Amino acid sequence: MDEYAWPSGPEVPAADLVRKSWHATIAALPVEARITGEVIGRQRFGVFIRIDGVPYAIGLAEVTAMPLGMDLPALGAFVSGEVIWHVAHNHQVKVRLDG
Repeated sequence: MDEYAWPSGPEVPAADLVRKSWHATIAALPVEARITGEVIGRQRFGVFIRIDGVPYAIGLAEVTAMPLGMDLPALGAFVSGEVIWHVAHNHQVKVRLDG
């Protein structure tokens, strides 16, 4: 198995549901909100997160928003952090991970 993987499988919400729920996602996860979730995708630039309590939200924690020296979390890892931005064009919640 490749160490990098795009989000896929039954735990990943369908793109149309993510898009339709975008305004509710922003309301539920304002900037500075604390989040927890599971890593559902992993790329060299960061990890995709299924955010607990917001079923149609996809978080992205880029390596530039991780503590210095932190290893890229593995698929299935549980992480926590803070919302730092909302990216409307691809309906992602940007997250800064805790150390």
